[in-house]
Amino acid sequence: MRTALYPGTFDPVTSGHLDIIKRAAGVCDKLIIGVLPNSAKHPWFSVDERIELLEKVTKGMPNVYVETFDGLTVDFGRKIGASVIVRGLRAITDFEYELQIAQINHKLNPEIDTIFFTTSQEYSYVSSSIAKEIALYGGDISGIVPESIRDDLFRKVKERTKNK
Repeated sequence: MRTALYPGTFDPVTSGHLDIIKRAAGVCDKLIIGVLPNSAKHPWFSVDERIELLEKVTKGMPNVYVETFDGLTVDFGRKIGASVIVRGLRAITDFEYELQIAQINHKLNPEIDTIFFTTSQEYSYVSSSIAKEIALYGGDISGIVPESIRDDLFRKVKERTKNK
C-alpha cells in the first residue's frame, strides 16, 4: 500500500490545494494531509480549525485523512509509513524553493521521495494569502477557496476585524 503525505499550513485550504489533494489521492492508496502549526506564518485559523476545514472539503474521499504534526516532515512521513511527499508547484519560483526542500528531505530520509504536481492552470494564481486578502476586503472568493468553506473564511474575517 502506497501512502503519500501532503504537508502544509492550509490557512485556509484553497481550491488549488483541493486540486492537488484530489489528484494525489488518485495516484496513491492513502493520502495523509499533514497540517503544520507554523506560527511563523501567523495563521488566521487554529490547527483544529484548519483540520476541520480540510475534513469538510475532503468529505467523501475515502483514502484521504487529515492529521497534524510538528517537527520534520520526513520524521512524520516515517511515522505514518509514507513513501512519498506531495508538493504543489504554481510557478518557477515555487520550484526553486521546493527543490531545495525535496533534496534535504531526501538526504534526511532517502526512503521518502517527493512528487511534484503542477497546479492546474485555473489555480496558478491562488494562494491562502491571496484568499485571505480578498476576503478581508469583501471581494469575490469564488473559485479561490472551495465553496463549502467560503462562509468559514468570511466568518474568520469578521472575528479578526471585530477585535481590531
